[in-house]
Amino acid sequence: MKPQRIRIGSRASRLAVIQSEWVMQQIHQIAPEIQLELVTMQTTGDKILHKTLDQIGGKGLFLKELDAALLANEVDLCVHSLKDVPVLENPALPIGAYPKRAPACDGMVLPKQQSFADWNQSLPVGSASSRRTLQFQMQYPACTVHPIRGNVLTRLEKLDRGEYGALILAEAGLQRLGLEHRITRRFSPAEIVPAAGQGILAVQGRAGEYTDLLQRLNDPQAAFCAKIERAVSKALNGDCTAPIGAYADLQGEHVTLYGFYAEDGVGIKSTLTGSVTQAESLANTFAEQLKQQVQAKKEAML
Repeated sequence: MKPQRIRIGSRASRLAVIQSEWVMQQIHQIAPEIQLELVTMQTTGDKILHKTLDQIGGKGLFLKELDAALLANEVDLCVHSLKDVPVLENPALPIGAYPKRAPACDGMVLPKQQSFADWNQSLPVGSASSRRTLQFQMQYPACTVHPIRGNVLTRLEKLDRGEYGALILAEAGLQRLGLEHRITRRFSPAEIVPAAGQGILAVQGRAGEYTDLLQRLNDPQAAFCAKIERAVSKALNGDCTAPIGAYADLQGEHVTLYGFYAEDGVGIKSTLTGSVTQAESLANTFAEQLKQQVQAKKEAML
């Protein structure tokens, strides 16, 4: 009998390839008899680097070509950073597994050989995310933040050339690239609320295919956090350009939600704790709470 072969679709960036290869290792441990092939491709989001994502169509541009390859049966499964996956999923291409989560928070990276005491605050801080930008400026209002696009390695090159004084990047990406040592300061979820699903990988396939394998690949805790965080984001209209953060801290039978939401440059951070059995209603309640707090803050500023 010919061994089963599964083609894994991935973006072509170094980080995306490392993430996909890690998922392939997990699959090999589960089902060593399966032959795996990595298929990489450039996505629209990777090609257009001179504009911010909200100017060119949002996070879904990192999936467009991979979705098309899945639908055309050119690949069998795709690996994504969950934070790049729109909260409105295509039922024909569901997320089948959420493997174990990496660190979820953001970190500050300074030029090589610099300590926090050396940080040159006269240079701009690079951030590709309005969510990070607004929360960072809550802590450092005197700092200037400039947009930065490109993969992590490209951003680090710009930093080390002196174009930026610091970068704000996801700890998970740096860890997976073996660059965790570049982090000068880690921000807690209370300081900078991560994007929904940050640190979690999503394995996407065609509906009804590879269900047993994906169930074995799935990590229940990562899946729970992914779903409640994305529920908060969805309730806040999370596929629009509004800056949104949502992070779930699961502790036994209780979960604490950390949230960030902004409208018209006015942002608010908040937390809410509840039972894991009420996760869906908790997410909706929390989203409404964040909306009301932002509106109250805007009215107080008039």
